Parts: sequence; C-alpha cells; structure tokens
Amino acid sequence: MKTLALRMDRHNENAGLVAQWLTNHPKVEHVYYPGLTNHPGREIQEAQASGYGGMLSFTVTDPALVPQILAKVKLLQFAESLGGVESLITFPAAQTHADIPADIRARLGISDCLLRLSVGIEHSADIIKDLEQALG
Repeated sequence: MKTLALRMDRHNENAGLVAQWLTNHPKVEHVYYPGLTNHPGREIQEAQASGYGGMLSFTVTDPALVPQILAKVKLLQFAESLGGVESLITFPAAQTHADIPADIRARLGISDCLLRLSVGIEHSADIIKDLEQALG
C-alpha cells in the first residue's frame, strides 16, 4: 500500500505513452484507451477517476499478426492475469472470452484481431520497443 500511488502514476503514464504510440503504428487499426482524446468514454472516466489506468486494448489490421506478436514479445508476458506491476498481454478471443460463442464475441467487439495490455511499471521506452519488434 505504501507504493500504490507511485505504481498507479507509472501505470497511467506508461499506458498513455503506449496507447499514443500504438495509434500511430500502421499495423494497428484501433486503440481503446480512455486517456486518448478521441475515446468516447473519456469524459465519464475523468468524472469518475483521477487517471486513466494501465489497461488498454488494440486491434491489429490482420489476424495473422496476433500469433506473431504473442510469439515475439520478450518483455511483455503472455498471460491472462492482468493488473500486476509487469506488462502483460492477452488475446481475449482465445483466452478470457473463449467460451463465448463467436457471434456474440463479434457483436461485443472481441475479434480475432483484438489484444489487451496491462501496461506495467517498466520503462515505457522498453515496453514500446518490445511491441515495435513484435509487430515487425
């Protein structure tokens, strides 16, 4: 508890930087993060919280990129457990939401191109560099 405020500050800062970087990547179609100025839930988030958190999702332009990214990340750990101090990546369609029928997942936006990040407290440049090399 003594370090929670510092950790949350770093989660917020890193997630914002990663989200902004992802929005400019040619292989990323969309980034879901309330800290982005164009996010439709930004005003609600700002009314309810003092930051934007360390969680974000993004879709890639081709589902073939997903296994490539998951195989190539080195700093990010491929895991379902989200919210630790380390950066984690998950593939909801095959992990957390795999039991939901495909048509319902599609309606909810949980596509075969969606990845979710729990951005940790590592140096933001290291997280971005890992994503950059994994995206190719």
